[in-house]
Amino acid sequence: MDALTQLVMQQLTGSALSGVSKKIGVDQNTLQTALAVGVPLLVTALAKNASKPAGAESLHKALVEDHDGSILNNVQEYLQKPEAAQGAAILGHVLGNQQGAVTQGLAEKTGMNGDQIGKLLEIAAPLIMGALGSQTQQNSLDPQGLASYLGGQQQQAQQAQPDILGSLNTLLDANKDGSALDDVLGLAGKLLGGKK
Repeated sequence: MDALTQLVMQQLTGSALSGVSKKIGVDQNTLQTALAVGVPLLVTALAKNASKPAGAESLHKALVEDHDGSILNNVQEYLQKPEAAQGAAILGHVLGNQQGAVTQGLAEKTGMNGDQIGKLLEIAAPLIMGALGSQTQQNSLDPQGLASYLGGQQQQAQQAQPDILGSLNTLLDANKDGSALDDVLGLAGKLLGGKK
């Protein structure tokens, strides 16, 4: 698991996970399965966006101006009013025209509905940006350094879970209808000891 995904998953445990579960209206096991796929997918999408110089510049600017990592200092407070962190806008930038396919595919395979998946990704996105902003500050990353760091995160995730990340890359690279998530969610379920 890459460090960004690990950091976000660590933030969403115990009472935080329980709070998100109640807010979205799904059980915690379903929520963890969706997070185990959704968070690396967003990290991979960020790495893809940052692989182009203009994308790296834009992401770096957003991190410096709006996402310094302070959100991680009080996750419980953030979870009281997550919409204030503009997760929907972040998703629009990160996923672009693939957002609908990602939401629909995750919804179909987790048993959650589109609104629930949308809310989950909107909650996770600012945490991922906060984690990335924190790393950017700690390591004094410029746009090129940020692109390199994200490429490393993507590589770590692929080494840990090559089949899952391969399917995620297929989904992000091709303009498909979300069917690539079939294998992704099946593998995520196996990794988490679930039924799928």
